[in-house]
Amino acid sequence: MVDPTPTFPFVLFSLLLLGLGNGVVCLEEKRVLSLHKIQPKLQRTVTGCFSQKSRREMDATILEMKHRDDCSGLTGDWNEKLQKRLTMDDQRVKSLQSRIRRTVSSNTQDDSSAQIPVTSGIELETLNYIVTVELGARKMTVIVDTGSDLTWIQCQPCYSCYDQHDPVFKPSTSPSYQPIFCNASACQSLQSATGNSGVCGSSSPTCNYVVNYGDGSYTHGELGHENLSFGTVLVKDFIFGCGRNNKGLFGGASGLMGLGRSDLSLISQTSGIFGGVFSYCLPSSQRKGSGSLILGRDSSVYRNSSPVSYTQMIENPQLYNFYFINLTGISIGGAALQDQSFGQGRILVDSGTVITRLPRTIYKSLKTQFLKQFSGFPPAPAFSILDTCFNLSTYEEVDIPTIKLHFEGNAELTVDVTGVFYFVKSDASQVCLAFASLEYVEEVAIIGNYQQKDIRVIYDTKKKKVGFAPESCSFK
Repeated sequence: MVDPTPTFPFVLFSLLLLGLGNGVVCLEEKRVLSLHKIQPKLQRTVTGCFSQKSRREMDATILEMKHRDDCSGLTGDWNEKLQKRLTMDDQRVKSLQSRIRRTVSSNTQDDSSAQIPVTSGIELETLNYIVTVELGARKMTVIVDTGSDLTWIQCQPCYSCYDQHDPVFKPSTSPSYQPIFCNASACQSLQSATGNSGVCGSSSPTCNYVVNYGDGSYTHGELGHENLSFGTVLVKDFIFGCGRNNKGLFGGASGLMGLGRSDLSLISQTSGIFGGVFSYCLPSSQRKGSGSLILGRDSSVYRNSSPVSYTQMIENPQLYNFYFINLTGISIGGAALQDQSFGQGRILVDSGTVITRLPRTIYKSLKTQFLKQFSGFPPAPAFSILDTCFNLSTYEEVDIPTIKLHFEGNAELTVDVTGVFYFVKSDASQVCLAFASLEYVEEVAIIGNYQQKDIRVIYDTKKKKVGFAPESCSFK
């Protein structure tokens, strides 16, 4: 029995005894979580929004990016923000599931590298990570999304747009901007990239695009060419969407960077430069932390602490744009979960979803085993999609079982200790297991970005594989 008092040495000792008594936990299968170090805190200072620093490392171009908190100063009610993000994440997943269903039903048929710092987009009221790039020589902050293909930004004149932190791009003032016409091949590629064909009016030959995200979010505008820069690496005539009507869960970002696999995605458009390979490392700290987005196959710039383990992508002609892999198992504190659905389906690796979604039977098994090993702590009410919660407000540190996801080819992803619990309340009085169950049997399982923190995730679209390696994510 774990003493509910917050005396950490005794708590840690009791937890270890409990685990050893069950016969499923050994010392190396648990990790210490320092609650006070990861609790959200208010920030009151304001510094520059954009860093001027950049460097070349090996064949990589590296740009520094600061957290958007540096632009905003004092953050408001943290409890409200933390809870709102879960609600928004639920909407994001419903949108993604809707898009997958619509896609399936409508389709019954040595390189240089650029490294871009990536940090959590929490201050932008988005659930995603953001990077800063230059489009038409203007700095812009965009959401990084492996679940999307078309890169788009808001443009002036903007007929219906959400508020963004950066100045809205005005193509009429850029000498390198050119519209794309209806007879161009890029216009024909919109169907596979967005699910909607290009729209051409009788009064204008310009190719118009429509992207509906399924939850009411959308962006409408025209396709255009513009120069895109990643530090010293220039991508000429980059095809993107110039959004004139935009609404949804994009927060204060200028737009979205599509890292999917269709012809219009950034990865496909830059394959001649970067070889169709990109990777990211998402920082474990939501605030004041930077990671990196690396374009190119130069692995010498990675800082992984152990070798990369790769698994093959699952190919599906109907869902070619997405990154699916085969989940073969999950272990909690060294104990392997038992479920017949392991190895029988697919799981989507997605940078835009926050909380990992698992099939009902697998989630039930994970929850049961986790509670078996993490017991004796006062419970807290469930919240939103999270139903396994604790009151850890009187603890400075807790010892939690290691969670590992296993994939085909003996690849594995060890969830960082900061990716196991989600803080619903900033004082740790409501801390929940950061995994959730899918609502319906036919829905697709998703590995969210909360479980990808401090992991180098590599996408090789040429060799059709995804890799994972532990890495202490930092831009420095």
